[in-house]
Parts: sequence; C-alpha cells; structure tokens
Amino acid sequence: MAKQLNNITQSSKFSAFIQTSRYVDPKTDFSFKHFFGKEPHKDLLMDFLNGLFKGRKVIKELSYSNIEHQGVLPVYRKTVLDLYCTGDKGEKFVVEIQQAGRDFFKDRIIFYTANLIQEQGTSVNAKWNYELPEVYFVAIMDFCFDNSHPDHYVHDVRLLEVNTNTQFYDKLGYLFVELPKFNKTAIELETKEDNWLFSLRNMNKLKEIPVSLRENEIFKKLFDIAEVGNLNHEEMNAYQESLKVQRDNYSLIETVEKRAEQRGRVAGEKLGEQRERTKALEEKRIIAIKLKTKGMSVPEVAELTSLSVEEIEALTI
Repeated sequence: MAKQLNNITQSSKFSAFIQTSRYVDPKTDFSFKHFFGKEPHKDLLMDFLNGLFKGRKVIKELSYSNIEHQGVLPVYRKTVLDLYCTGDKGEKFVVEIQQAGRDFFKDRIIFYTANLIQEQGTSVNAKWNYELPEVYFVAIMDFCFDNSHPDHYVHDVRLLEVNTNTQFYDKLGYLFVELPKFNKTAIELETKEDNWLFSLRNMNKLKEIPVSLRENEIFKKLFDIAEVGNLNHEEMNAYQESLKVQRDNYSLIETVEKRAEQRGRVAGEKLGEQRERTKALEEKRIIAIKLKTKGMSVPEVAELTSLSVEEIEALTI
C-alpha cells in the first residue's frame, strides 16, 4: 500500500512532464536498459533472445559484461556498447537499440564485432590455437534499411559460401530487427518472437496488457516494470531525460529534412526558371533566323526579338 501511495505521489509530481501513456516507450535508451540491462530482469533478455534465435540458440543463463572496450592499445578508438553479455556456453551477445538510421550504420556494427573478436587474443598465452567464442550482434531498430524487402522485418545475417549457399562460419552472426515493419495485431500473435516485437513496437500505445499475454509470466513482469506509475524517482528522471534526447533527435532530424526539402524546392524552381529562359531564348533565335531568311534587316529583327545585333549576326541561316 505504501509503495502504491508513493507511486501515486511520484506520478502526480511528474504529471506535467511525462507522456500520457500507461507504459514507457520501450524504444528509448532508458527503457531498453530498464528491461534488459538489470540482473533481476535477466530472464526478460534471455526470453527475448531465445525468441529471436528460434531454437538455433537456446540460452539458459547470461552474465553481464563491461560495455566499454578500449582496444589493444590506448590510441585505439574506444567502443561503447548498449548491452554486452556472455551466454552459458561462452557465447558473446551484443544487444543494441537503434532509434534512427545513420551513415555507415553497417560499418559501425562490423567495427564493433571486429573489436570484440580481436580482443579475445589479448589475454591468452603463446600456445593459443585461435579458437574463438561465438559472437552475435542483435540490433533492435526503430527504422528500416534502404531497399530491404517489405515483408522481412528480421534479418538473419551470417557468413555464407555463395556458390553453394551453405554456412561458411557458424560462430559469427547478426540479427537486425526492423520494428516499423512488424504489423501484426494483438490477436495475430503466434510465436515468442511475435509477442516481443509487438510489445516493443506498441507498448507505449496500449492501455493494458494484451489478453493473449496476460497468462505469460515473462510478459506480465515486462508490462509491470514498464508501467510509468511503477517508476521510482531516479528511474522517472532517467526516463524523462531519455525522452528528451529522443525528442531532440527527432526534432533535429525533422529540421534537417525540412531544410533539405526547402533547398531542393528552391533548386528545382531555379532549375525550372533556367530551363524556361533557355527555351524562350531558343524560340527567339528560331524566329530571328526565319525573319532574316525573309530578308528583314538585322536591326529590325533585333527590335522584334529583343536579341542583340551581335547575337543575330552570329545566327546561321
């Protein structure tokens, strides 16, 4: 009861600032780490990953690892990950939330995984035989790749031998989830993956947990910790800051797009005007040639067409 009263006080105190939905926006940095980055919520992350891997990997335990990686030398660029953990069989999992596309996004992902693979050999003895752990990168994206298939919202990327279409190396993989493409409704959910993608895309729009998820202990826990009213003071502040960053980024992107659109429109108008001027000049020259052919004097042609005497004299009949 005391916790409920405290939550009510927290909610009323921040009512002027928080969004009106019952649940937090799961696509913010705060929510992602609130759901998946805490030891008491580790079961949520395992369930999410098991849903995505669909039996190819079965994760029974995870341990969280340091998210900052400097590289083998101090001069190397530091890598900071959203979430980095190790599975019960030694597998390395990097899980990130990406709110917007950016230049060289795929290059960045490759760079991150290359750093993780490379650092495996920094603390072993000279007799190391190069055996590596499995490394998987999972990106939850609130945007879509350019020119990707409209019906494919989970991209399972691995190293393949092209001629035979067989897997060349089974210890490195990438899973890219394009949330905007997931359009199933609550009554269409069938798999664990469906349940997770629906929740991550739609949670902040829902008034209550969907009926199909109410008997699932994992999702009952997820929606409980996602309730705005259940956030404590520190969590509320962190969530608000995360929302502010998200809104600022959205505003910046929108401003850049509008300015680019305006520049394009102005450039298009100028190009159109230039084309019209070129077309009108060419028509004047055609008329001038016809008038010269009929024997009209150059000064007369100049007066009628507004072309200069020099321009008319240069015209070839």
